[in-house]
Amino acid sequence: MTYTQQAPGAATPVLELSGVAKQFGTVRALSGVNLRLFAGEVHALMGQNGAGKSTLIKVLTGVYQADQGDMRLGGKSIRATSTLDAQRLGISTVYQEVNLCPNLSVAENIFAGRYPRKGLAGAWAIDWARMQREARALLARLNLDIDVTQTLASYSVAVQQMVAIARGLSISAQVLILDEPTSSLDDEEVERLYGVLRQLRDQGMAILFVTHFLDQVYALCDRITVLRNGELVGEYPAAELGHNALIAAMVGREMVANPAQVAGASADVKKEQAVLLQARGLARAGSVKPLDLTLHRGEVVGLGGLLGSGRTELARVLFGLDQSDAGELIINDSPVKMDSPAEAIRLGLGLCPEDRKAEGIIGELSVRENIALALQARQGLWPCISRAKQVEMAEYYVKTLGIKTSNIEAPIGQLSGGNQQKAVLGRWLATKPSLLILDEPTRGIDIAAKQEIMNEILVLAKEGMAVLFISSEMEEVVRLSDRIVVMRDRAKVGELPGGTDDHAVYAMIAGQA
Repeated sequence: MTYTQQAPGAATPVLELSGVAKQFGTVRALSGVNLRLFAGEVHALMGQNGAGKSTLIKVLTGVYQADQGDMRLGGKSIRATSTLDAQRLGISTVYQEVNLCPNLSVAENIFAGRYPRKGLAGAWAIDWARMQREARALLARLNLDIDVTQTLASYSVAVQQMVAIARGLSISAQVLILDEPTSSLDDEEVERLYGVLRQLRDQGMAILFVTHFLDQVYALCDRITVLRNGELVGEYPAAELGHNALIAAMVGREMVANPAQVAGASADVKKEQAVLLQARGLARAGSVKPLDLTLHRGEVVGLGGLLGSGRTELARVLFGLDQSDAGELIINDSPVKMDSPAEAIRLGLGLCPEDRKAEGIIGELSVRENIALALQARQGLWPCISRAKQVEMAEYYVKTLGIKTSNIEAPIGQLSGGNQQKAVLGRWLATKPSLLILDEPTRGIDIAAKQEIMNEILVLAKEGMAVLFISSEMEEVVRLSDRIVVMRDRAKVGELPGGTDDHAVYAMIAGQA
């Protein structure tokens, strides 16, 4: 498919980026990217993980300085040298994780750094009455009536995001950037946010909306800009770019469903092997919509979906990191209440998390200590695993998984990403889990390490372990999986059998199946 850039008419953009490039060392994050935002529109910025969306936003907001290109606001060339500079220019950002001060009041957060003053030359004292009055007026524009003297922490995430938007309005922003604003909201809160954004759009604001949820793009946005591998694919009216065409733009090729594959989605799936886990109507508000899932022993089940589809959220619910609020979970024919990771480990589950540095390893501890962690957690604080047993276990998995380290006492933080990932895998293998959940186990590691880890996954399944495999690289998912569960917008939309190609998965994501 060939994409052509579309023009919304003769109007002058509020904000226009032309030929923007940004490089980090030898990695080119952005290359000749253009972006146009117009008054009175919501504009979606789309692309897969690594497409350059975050880098582009940081250039827009002054976090990064572009190496090349021009940025114009209201027709005048600008260069934001900091986030404060961007705000002064009229560019405001609301992030996925609200970056305000939970211990301060709502009013203080809205005017932080710009408190209204009273007294001689306006420098005597903070004018609290005026600040609270103006805060209420700003929130009223968002149809929000709350006590602005209460701390921000006393309100829900949805309200906190409204406060962040109100802060943007308080600086007379011409451009509002929302980076994954709905990721922590339930359906009702999302609809409320939609209403606010439509109202701001109708008042003439230019809004850049970054999301991974396809349905939200079509429910809210007027135009779409797609990035891929740091380059501009195109700019399109949302009404003229269907789901399938959007996904094709993001991944770089047409997605055509094979009817035989789709029709066979309910075919025999490891029926000869015992059921290990069943989820019925399992859900968590704002994270996972009600779904059914069955996992068999000796089976690799892939979770197919774009970033933000709910794959990691489902893994967290299954492992007890987040508790479900609907449905039931059955393991080995017995209903269970998965209320903590400790319970998951006791029941024979293991999880290699998506963010190995933040959630997988303890960088200051040795390779030996990191590998022993999960087994010790399952046994409890006592008895401690002996030093000799830890050494034996660590040396076994270093050899078996090919972990490259000077010795098992080296801090794991000194290892390469691929070797850290292998050590985390070894940690869970030491517990001999019946189900191993792998969330992006090959992200950020070299090709050889990827192949070694994927080979190990297949060996584990052959030995009877159930594996739930999550990867943004769809080719990995289809190559490894006996069956693929496809997710979109936090919901399961179908299943595909082993032997399916990635075209069929993308087609189901796009709603063709």
